Amino acid sequence: MSRSSSTTIEPLTAPDQDLSETVIEPTRGWVSLRLDELWAYRELVFFLIWRDIKVRYRQTILGAGWAVIQPFFTMIVFTVLFRNIANMPSDGLPYPIFSYAALAPWYFFSNGITQASNSLVLGQNLLKRVYFPRLAMPLAAVLSGGLDLVIALAMLALMMLYYGVSTTVNAVLLPALLLIAFATSLGVGLWLAAMNVKFRDVKHIVPFAVQLWLLATPIGYPSSVLQEPWTTLSALNPMAGVVEGFRWALLGADTAPGPMIAISAIVALLVLWSGLFYFRRQERLFADVA
Repeated sequence: MSRSSSTTIEPLTAPDQDLSETVIEPTRGWVSLRLDELWAYRELVFFLIWRDIKVRYRQTILGAGWAVIQPFFTMIVFTVLFRNIANMPSDGLPYPIFSYAALAPWYFFSNGITQASNSLVLGQNLLKRVYFPRLAMPLAAVLSGGLDLVIALAMLALMMLYYGVSTTVNAVLLPALLLIAFATSLGVGLWLAAMNVKFRDVKHIVPFAVQLWLLATPIGYPSSVLQEPWTTLSALNPMAGVVEGFRWALLGADTAPGPMIAISAIVALLVLWSGLFYFRRQERLFADVA
């Protein structure tokens, strides 16, 4: 006689949570975000962040130096094209530091989107074996870029010393601006990560979309050169408020983008909120389709 066997998925146990009676059920319709699970699995999130950092720089010659190389050489290209050729204004600041101050948060944002959009596909083996909040993977992918941002900001501090640019008291607002960049990156990353599981050509669209987003963001040029209705439309881009806010708060740029930052914050929250619900609604398909 043959005995029937069954396969069960055991939950990945969090240290401070009793999961002995956890029941895993498919989601239907509008679902709860269950963000409290992320706190219960916070050690897993920290592990995934550390893993992403190690994988990013494993077997690389320059290692974390790439966190500086990307924005620095982009700054050089922008300086040649926008400043030397197009004679673009820079809000009363030396153009190299004007552009680099915007590129530092931009690369945190863009790299977060790229890493988050691929997080579920690259971690499909883990998805199929154990239960944990799937949101932990794109969240860790975005947060792992924090190290790159710190290194890029250290380079910005050296550039400020070189050009004799001092910061302002408005620099206390930098954490709020970074939260806008983080919310936008995670929100867009959640949309793309969920879609990438089902439609693998999303990974080919992401680099092209990020390049277009870069040109639509006032990084190589100040938003003051835009005329209506482009000024208002630019404010709907959450990263427009972030980069202009960085220049104003950190470098004392002539432009005070208060309304732009407010609009960018609202749009960022909408993007994050919609991304969270879309991701949770598609979550039940990840293990089957990945």
